[in-house]
Amino acid sequence: MWLIAAPAEQAAAVPDALEAVDGKGRAEFLVHEGITPLLAAIEELKPYGVLVVIEQALSGGPAVSVPEQDIEADGLSYREGGPLPAWVSALETGGGQGISEAASAATSAGIPVVVITAAQITSILEAWMDRTPHGR
Repeated sequence: MWLIAAPAEQAAAVPDALEAVDGKGRAEFLVHEGITPLLAAIEELKPYGVLVVIEQALSGGPAVSVPEQDIEADGLSYREGGPLPAWVSALETGGGQGISEAASAATSAGIPVVVITAAQITSILEAWMDRTPHGR
């Protein structure tokens, strides 16, 4: 199972890209704000890897410190923030270095991560599936 994580402003293009994937298996799509929902999904789903969808593909990024804050959402409240590690893409995406809190969060959970644009979802997910033991 693969987890595709995108902020709301990038989410609209994801379903069509997933529909175009030539392969079998399961992918979960998470539209998230902040790192706590992403970390909760990783803990619950235990994916093979996480595709983080943002405006520009990245090949890696530095450690970051997410400001601690109280979040109120859908009647729930929680506190998030703190230091997150540097990360390196599990696949070549043609991107440069940059900050991605979501990629750092996935790395902190021990999950391989790739940071891509919505236009790259189909090709990158197929390439990643081809490199894993279960294939596509």
